[in-house]
Amino acid sequence: MATTPAQGDPMAGRIARWSDIQKTGVPVMFIDSVLPGHYRMNYTVVGDTASENPDYSPALAHPHRFQIGMFEAPPGNGPGWHTHTYVEMFVPLSGKWRFMYGSNPDDPDDLDGEVILEPWDVISFPPALWRRFENVSDTNAVGFAVLDPHEVFEAEDPIWPRWLREEAAGRGLAADAQGKMVKPDDFAEIEAEVLAKIEAGGRAAAPPASGPAVTS
Repeated sequence: MATTPAQGDPMAGRIARWSDIQKTGVPVMFIDSVLPGHYRMNYTVVGDTASENPDYSPALAHPHRFQIGMFEAPPGNGPGWHTHTYVEMFVPLSGKWRFMYGSNPDDPDDLDGEVILEPWDVISFPPALWRRFENVSDTNAVGFAVLDPHEVFEAEDPIWPRWLREEAAGRGLAADAQGKMVKPDDFAEIEAEVLAKIEAGGRAAAPPASGPAVTS
């Protein structure tokens, strides 16, 4: 029996172009974003992507059973030492990235392992494992993350070591017990300064339109 199509376009709000996603970037999405070596632009594509800054706008607002974020970092920059209570997967889209992981929250250099990944490589971190990564390219590079579904602003997320929280607080940023950023009065100035640091690395070009060639 034939079915009656739903009114309107069933794909409305389900397509997001990179050129539009770039307009919604948040340069200070996390408290570590103000620390040297951790400057980056973050984009919410699906869900909250663990954002501590409540002022984010997902490119695709429809509910999904996963979350996707994108990020762009200058050379030598990336997220600080942290962990989550859920799985977090990353795929570089341009450049080269060094991913590091360990079990010691107090020392980000006490590593259990590290790996250099290039475009279309994939790495998946299990819950509770400490991790950080950085762009080891000569120019800004882009990647995306896929996260397990989780509730927003119900607990600390990301989970930072005490020393990193103290460093961020020294530069004026903190998050409350529910993981929501507490913004200082000069937040706009802080954000503008971080944005300048990101742009100084040379904004990344659009990711390739297609993946690696498939051979039979």
